[in-house]
Amino acid sequence: MKSIQLLLILVALLTQAACSNRYHTRQDKAPLRAPTQLEMQDAKVTNEVKSVSAGRPYKVLGKHYSPISDEKGFVQQGTASWYGRKFHGYYTSNGETFNMFDMTAAHKTLPLPSFVKVTNLANNKSAIVRVNDRGPFHDDRAIDLSYAAAYKLGYHLQGTAQVKIEAITIDRKTPRLTYVQVAAASNEVNVQALATKLAGQFNLGAPIAFEDNLYKLRLGPILDDQKAQKVLKVLQEGEFNKAFLLYTEQEL
Repeated sequence: MKSIQLLLILVALLTQAACSNRYHTRQDKAPLRAPTQLEMQDAKVTNEVKSVSAGRPYKVLGKHYSPISDEKGFVQQGTASWYGRKFHGYYTSNGETFNMFDMTAAHKTLPLPSFVKVTNLANNKSAIVRVNDRGPFHDDRAIDLSYAAAYKLGYHLQGTAQVKIEAITIDRKTPRLTYVQVAAASNEVNVQALATKLAGQFNLGAPIAFEDNLYKLRLGPILDDQKAQKVLKVLQEGEFNKAFLLYTEQEL
């Protein structure tokens, strides 16, 4: 009898833990009030440091995505959707807390954070939003706006709209730096030997960072994105098929 009671308690605890990791509702919903005029003011464009971790390639629902290194000149047309109560209060991909009344957005490949002007092609209404999240992970959608931004563009009732997305950038005082993360291992001696070899082969710096109990080898910094892509291709075609690019505005 006791064993059955213990089993039931264990099942209950596991169920509770599983539910705690889910969103509080299955379907997304609009908030119970409209956003205020103050909440719908355009996001203020600033020159923020980009997230290194959010710039790494990632995989969702079996599909691979590679964030771009620089949003300058980025223009895209496609379908915009919005997200609200289901995600309100949860973390974004940038490590911030999503607020459906903030002028923010989610995009699959733009650097985080970045700023874009989104124009509803049906009514020519526009808004400037701060991209701080990843998504929407539907092939037929280009960007996911917060409820406040969708409300300002006038498609909050329809759910989606055809939009034009234009990146807004401020000239940086320092150039964007690109690194190629080659490998990560627990043996420092082996990683150091590999760093010496690859630094000579590519004539690049080979800094090693100790993170998450691993020694991570990176080549760089590289100022030219085309050169970075060439180095990455050579490495991936060789023995380092899991190498990927990192983007930062500070030397690693």
